Amino acid sequence: MLKQRSLPHLLLTLLCLWAVCKAQFEPWGYHEAEQEHYTAPELPPDTPKIQLRLAGEKRKHNEGRVEVFYDGEWGTICDDDFTIHAAHVVCRQLGYVEAISWSAASKYGKGEGRIWFDNVHCTGKEKSLAQCSSNGIGVSDCKHTEDVGVVCSDKRIPGFKFINALTNNVESLNIQVEDVRIRAILASYRKRIPVTEGYVEVKDGGRWKQLCDEEWTHMNSRVICGMFGFPSERRYNARVYKMFARKRKHTYWGYSVNCTGNEAHLSSCRLGRNVRQTDNGTCVQGMPVVVSCVPGRAFAPTPMTGFRKAFRQEVGLLHPLVRLKGGAIIGEGRVEVLKNGEWGTICDDNWNLISATVVCRELGFGSAKEFLTGGRLGQGMGPVHMNEVECSGFEKSITECFFNKDSLGCSHEEDAGVRCNVPAMGFQERLRLSGGRNPFEGRVEVLAERNGSLVWGTVCSEGWGTMEAMVVCRQLGLGFANHAFQETWYWPGEVNADRVVMSGVRCSGTEMSLSHCLHHGEHLDCPKGGARFAAGVSCSETAPDLVLNPQIVEHTTYLEDRPMLMLQCAYEENCLATTASQVPADSYRRLLRFSSQIHNNGQSDFRPKASRETWVWHDCHRHYHSMEVFTNYDLLSLNGTKVAEGHKASFCLEDSEYVLLDDRLRYECANFGEQGITVGCWDTYRHDIDCQWVDITDVKPGDYIFQVVINPNYEVAESDYTNNVVKCRCRYDGHRIWMYSCHIGGAFSSETEDTFPGLLNNQVAHR
Repeated sequence: MLKQRSLPHLLLTLLCLWAVCKAQFEPWGYHEAEQEHYTAPELPPDTPKIQLRLAGEKRKHNEGRVEVFYDGEWGTICDDDFTIHAAHVVCRQLGYVEAISWSAASKYGKGEGRIWFDNVHCTGKEKSLAQCSSNGIGVSDCKHTEDVGVVCSDKRIPGFKFINALTNNVESLNIQVEDVRIRAILASYRKRIPVTEGYVEVKDGGRWKQLCDEEWTHMNSRVICGMFGFPSERRYNARVYKMFARKRKHTYWGYSVNCTGNEAHLSSCRLGRNVRQTDNGTCVQGMPVVVSCVPGRAFAPTPMTGFRKAFRQEVGLLHPLVRLKGGAIIGEGRVEVLKNGEWGTICDDNWNLISATVVCRELGFGSAKEFLTGGRLGQGMGPVHMNEVECSGFEKSITECFFNKDSLGCSHEEDAGVRCNVPAMGFQERLRLSGGRNPFEGRVEVLAERNGSLVWGTVCSEGWGTMEAMVVCRQLGLGFANHAFQETWYWPGEVNADRVVMSGVRCSGTEMSLSHCLHHGEHLDCPKGGARFAAGVSCSETAPDLVLNPQIVEHTTYLEDRPMLMLQCAYEENCLATTASQVPADSYRRLLRFSSQIHNNGQSDFRPKASRETWVWHDCHRHYHSMEVFTNYDLLSLNGTKVAEGHKASFCLEDSEYVLLDDRLRYECANFGEQGITVGCWDTYRHDIDCQWVDITDVKPGDYIFQVVINPNYEVAESDYTNNVVKCRCRYDGHRIWMYSCHIGGAFSSETEDTFPGLLNNQVAHR
């Protein structure tokens, strides 16, 4: 009876406590999620008890060689008869929603120990791999060259609860939790973006839980900071957090963490010992784990509303030794290193996640979430500086790692790349595409502050171009821009977002957010208004990348004195200097002639922006122009003044030399054929073609800079515009001409480039 009478009082007390706790946490913007329902699978009592983990040469934490712990020993699975159904069972047993794919023949490296399963047959509905039929545990005729691997989905099973069936071998398991976060606690950090300091919390069984700092190490903090996009960690004010911890009751996760410091994600660390908890639910030392991370210079914390800081990829070291090229978003790209004053690439032999992480941290990002091989982010054009790179993971620069100085024979088809973890800046939440047929296209709508409240609106399309579209696609994580649209009447967006909230947008193309570009601010100016004239984009995961071969230019240059009688077609197409209209028909023009070989080193074909029905027929030359200005040719004085110029339309974009699996040309101009340049192929404009020159009739003898710019008006989106420029030193004595030191813009160190004034690169700031 006494217990019955006290029950209402007990419930009332608990309700009050809950209300107080809720009131303390709500102003911070954190709401504890309701515990999601998850029921641990019940296995028949005769099912062998096994544990699984992903190991080997992994790119991400959710992929790797499948290893099985049974009878006190870790072993592997043979790929014989393995299917996607078995992969689903493996991934779900590890807490992932499903399997994406599986791989045979020890893709993730050869394992050790016993091969526990062979000829596995699963329906896909089993709760444990041990329920699938096989030859029997430990019965196999395979070798470790046949070890199987899987790639699981990024998404975890909601409410997944890690079940450890092997309490004597906890330390050998990977950590299996639903999610990880850094939760800002102190008032000075709660409104900062990105979040750099706070509790480390894991989501397990649908609830967020703190980690006990009893066995927490510096290496664990390094991994946490790296996975959230920060290159390093620092000390924090422990006294303040101890005071805070005494006032709060915490829910601790039941295990400690054991990281080496080279893991790209907490899920790749090993599970530590069970955490001893006191009767009141705290760990022995009574302190939740706190990390304080150091962001890279490009990600300095800002107030929640302050997305106005400009960003340039050059932010960082004054004289960097490493850079990323050809990536769609910040923190990814082909790795290039500076050696002997010249930029070159890294061969992918032995390239792995540890070496990739050294690059990422060096550049001010977090750990690498993926290392890329086979030139997947485009091919470079310079030398291959490093091969068979081996890093410990703790070097300050990739240039400090061991590499094989004598190994030769790598081509740019083997260029190494990285994708780095970058801080969550929240930029994606302030921009959206509306009305498109798929998530990759639509009218651009931005979230802007008007009269003290945030409203969605459109972007004025006046001056809207490829560079601006590039920033939108990057901000949304949708890759590269495919097209920029100045009319979007065919994409009905949200009616309540028709009002223009941003105008005068001008981007350099490297910004992380559209708000970082130059724009009019609160004083808008948009004559046509928004709605049907609002800016729009279509994005693509891949893009072409045109690169001119500088050696071809240097080796084919010569002078020709050509009579005006033979230059009528060129005169009609404005390929001569303006003085040509004032000279008699029997006079001569002096032409600086050369060949150009334009490679497509990107990830998709280069196609003209204009559709075939809008191409212009030129009767004199008997061909179609698919781009009126495809290349600019300029002769500059040593102080950067232009003394002569030329340009060439796309007479005929086609695969002059090609690498295709079949013998059929993909792009061939004959008979009004398709125009373009296939990935891995190149288009050659020979020196003897009309307009493949600069008219230097009026140029005085002297020293000059010769410059070629491809796709100068950014009509077609590319993954990298900085390599669209070729520059040469040039000497003209009035009779002969010498071209030397030809190179792609930015191919040399900044000190070397200082000797080449004029356009440093093909960037919008110089338009």
